[in-house]
Amino acid sequence: MKNTGNTGTTESAQRTKGTRSPKDAPAAAGPAEPPAGTVETVETAAGTARITWHPAGPAARLVLALGHGAGGGIEARDLRALAAVLPAHGVTVALVEQPWRVAGKKVAPAPKTLDTGWRGLWPALRKPGLPVIAGGRSAGARVACRTAGELGAHAVLALGFPLHPPGRPEKSRAGELLGTGVPTLVVQGGNDPFGRPGEFPGFGKGGATAVPPDVRLPGSAAARTPAGDGWTYELVEVAHGDHGLAVPRRADITQEEALAVVTDAVVRWTGSLLP
Repeated sequence: MKNTGNTGTTESAQRTKGTRSPKDAPAAAGPAEPPAGTVETVETAAGTARITWHPAGPAARLVLALGHGAGGGIEARDLRALAAVLPAHGVTVALVEQPWRVAGKKVAPAPKTLDTGWRGLWPALRKPGLPVIAGGRSAGARVACRTAGELGAHAVLALGFPLHPPGRPEKSRAGELLGTGVPTLVVQGGNDPFGRPGEFPGFGKGGATAVPPDVRLPGSAAARTPAGDGWTYELVEVAHGDHGLAVPRRADITQEEALAVVTDAVVRWTGSLLP
């Protein structure tokens, strides 16, 4: 996909399903455990936050900042997998712990407080002098989407984007996703009760038309909204995955393979963001 951002012209949404044939060579290794990172404490208007850095070294060309969800921390399987794989591909990974989590609280605060904490971390995330991708999982993905424009994020990575509360599709949060104004990648479990891939704008029945191969990432399927309504994003489906991208044992994809779908997709996508 071309790195066009929010141009207001006819845009595309791309979707890759999380299964791989034997001839699909992975772009990255499986979900190895990342080495211990360097921890930085940051004071924000919402309290003390924490960044665990997994640097890419001299070859670094991007920073990927990843916030956690409302029900867990940076130990989430997808965040750990990305921290293990991406530094070898020139992407420094910064795992961000919000102040409420650092303080040991069990319940996340209101969205505006989460946004305040994220804003306060941004100067530290920009210190390496590289373009910063705002990312996160679940509630952290929403924060990244809401603040991307004002903070000058280079792109947005949304892992397990909570499109709506379970069983409440009428409470859609699609506006947050579609309003980023920058290239956006969504990685979504095929059985996520917070929003299955087919519920996302551009991917429902009759909601999209085919896009020519020259605007797709290799091996992807693609769709375009008929209205050409000024947004662009890609969606990668992790087959059988739930909100945490866990897959059942009976699935035709293992947990390791599911996480490799995530890391492979993000490696390819980040590789497309710079010339």
